[in-house]
Amino acid sequence: MGNLRSVEKALNHLGVSVQISGDPKDVINADKIILPGVGNFAAAVTKLKSKGLWDVLNKKVQLDQTPILGICLGMQLMAKHSEEGNETGFGWIDASVKRFAPKDSLKYKIPHVGWNSAIAKGQSTLLKGITDTDLFYFVHSYYMACSLEEDAAARTHYDFEFDSVVSKHHVFGVQFHPEKSYEAGSKILKNFIEYS
Repeated sequence: MGNLRSVEKALNHLGVSVQISGDPKDVINADKIILPGVGNFAAAVTKLKSKGLWDVLNKKVQLDQTPILGICLGMQLMAKHSEEGNETGFGWIDASVKRFAPKDSLKYKIPHVGWNSAIAKGQSTLLKGITDTDLFYFVHSYYMACSLEEDAAARTHYDFEFDSVVSKHHVFGVQFHPEKSYEAGSKILKNFIEYS
């Protein structure tokens, strides 16, 4: 469902050994999980369920309290519901996923593609060392809207402010692609790896 090799390469660059797997047994044994994703929300839900990963991920995150980082679609899957396919997500974050509907469609194209900042709205381990001038690479047509203010760790402006980083205990998500965001993205990945 995504650019797994780019994420692997970014983590290897940080000296982290990773395992890419769609095998539920490997997920059960993981000490941390990264759920990247590109594509359609409903198709991703179907694929995770067909591979036997949906229930395993729920157990790892909810019962075992395993730290998880969702990237792009991976973050959106953490929400309760998405307009993309009218599908139910994991519900780890009290949020819904909505399609961008910019007021000025000439200035703000969909999908949102390009470099933007993620302005911190509170304290999150994931944002340690990140400043308001750091830029991250985005490519998406849908965005997460948190119901609870405290779950939105950072917001990004694209016609309006949307939640671009979520943080709730051991559950983290970023709408942008840290693996394509150079030094700032490396900081995000390093912060997640060092989280305990």
